Amino acid sequence: MVERLVHLVFPQGLIKEPIIWKVGQDFKIITNIRRANVTKDFGWVDLELEGEEDEIDRAVEYLKNKGVGVSPIERDVVE
Repeated sequence: MVERLVHLVFPQGLIKEPIIWKVGQDFKIITNIRRANVTKDFGWVDLELEGEEDEIDRAVEYLKNKGVGVSPIERDVVE
């Protein structure tokens, strides 16, 4: 198992969709929200993903295909 930290940016049209929940259900990974800020117009989440590398890659690809901005985080967001 590996862990990966990613910064997600949600456009207004995706704010109310349970996308992080769906990732945890559809892929064999554990999601852990480390930090977040969500308003009615915009949202971002620092998310920890834990699982097999290929499952994490599949989940990240799913997020990108949904229109979520995904970028890696190089350090722990909560130390």
